[in-house]
Amino acid sequence: MKSRRKTNYHRHLLHSLKNPKEAIEYLKAALEESDMPEVFLLALRNIAEARGLAKLAKLTSLNRENLYRMLSRKGNPDLKSVNALLDALGLRLSVEEKRAS
Repeated sequence: MKSRRKTNYHRHLLHSLKNPKEAIEYLKAALEESDMPEVFLLALRNIAEARGLAKLAKLTSLNRENLYRMLSRKGNPDLKSVNALLDALGLRLSVEEKRAS
């Protein structure tokens, strides 16, 4: 039963991440996590899966295997690759001033 719930949640998550605004908020939330690099990469992987990895591979000029490897748990993508993927997703990196706590 747990596996089915997990599958349904993941399917729902992927469906919601097709919406660019949902994807943006999802990535922003990932950046707030204490283990940010891993969580951000997972969020990016989920968004890429939602949008179609084969399609993104063509748009980024990265072959599909490299894209899968880059987004894997052990992936360590360089900034150029992350930027290419974000661009293909219609997103971009941004820097803003940190708010005082």
